[in-house]
Amino acid sequence: MPVGCTLEFGRAVAEVGADTAEGVYWSGRATLVKRPEEIPLYDEVFSSHWLGGAPRSGGVAELPALTLVLDDGPATTQNDVVEESPAADTFTVRYSRAEVLGAKDFAECTEEELAELHDLMDRFRFVRATRRCRRLRPAAGRGRPDLRRTVRAAMGTGGEPLRWFSVEPGERPRRLVLLLDVSGSMEPYARALIRFVHAASVGRSHVEAFALGTRLTRLTRELATRDPDAALARVTGAVADWSGGTRLGDGLAEFNDQWGVRGMARGARVVILSDGWDRGDPSVMDEQMLRLGRVAHEVVWVNPLKATPGYAPLAQGMAAALPHVDQFVAGNSLDSLRVLAGLLAD
Repeated sequence: MPVGCTLEFGRAVAEVGADTAEGVYWSGRATLVKRPEEIPLYDEVFSSHWLGGAPRSGGVAELPALTLVLDDGPATTQNDVVEESPAADTFTVRYSRAEVLGAKDFAECTEEELAELHDLMDRFRFVRATRRCRRLRPAAGRGRPDLRRTVRAAMGTGGEPLRWFSVEPGERPRRLVLLLDVSGSMEPYARALIRFVHAASVGRSHVEAFALGTRLTRLTRELATRDPDAALARVTGAVADWSGGTRLGDGLAEFNDQWGVRGMARGARVVILSDGWDRGDPSVMDEQMLRLGRVAHEVVWVNPLKATPGYAPLAQGMAAALPHVDQFVAGNSLDSLRVLAGLLAD
């Protein structure tokens, strides 16, 4: 019996009063009984407990059958949701495995569970974000006067501008740049995060992907295929320093010098997926994050360790980078990556 029903029963008795059996009976009947099939059972309990005599109605109603069903469909069913079955007196409890796996840390998942999470990750839908550009477009309402269109239209009315046209700044897709740390410390999470990077690469346009380790490796071409297994195989062949050391500051310096500051990161949303462990000089990390923040629209740092209870950004790389980060989010589970996907659509 839900706790809320018990509380409602107490409030009802307080209003009606416990002086008469009828008042107590109907207080319980109105708050504790949820289905018509439960009335005989309620009468039986009330008669034996409150009246100490024979039941008010004959027999005790049989409880409806309970069926546990494992829901392997899309992750839209809530855990432990009770639905009435078409069969009479039967109730089905649906248990969604996807909901349970959604909150589980990638580092604690088995190979089979990771495979399931990868399939769920491939279903992510990425909405393309846009940015204002200098190119103008016709405006439906008020905006900057469009003299060229206004004069051209006036030529058909004897030079009299009967209709005024206006323009407004246009929009263009905002570039998304993903930098994935593939060092040894990220091994428990790198396999899952590379599937997220692949899903983002094929789910929207204007996406660039890089691997950060002891060197910087561009992965945009390797992730261009829609087959996630083929993309992962191509990435494995392209990244020579997978699960090796890490020099995040030097990798960011190479990205800024060759790609970022030259134009790729200008006005883009840059996402760094890393735990922040860096063997290099913290001053290099501080300088390169400052350079990146000056040209990027937003810098998002995804740290799988952020969800750990009691976590503090004490790693020297993370501590140096954090003052230049606009969004600091977790990335240790499917649920956290789903939140990240929504964040990238803003």
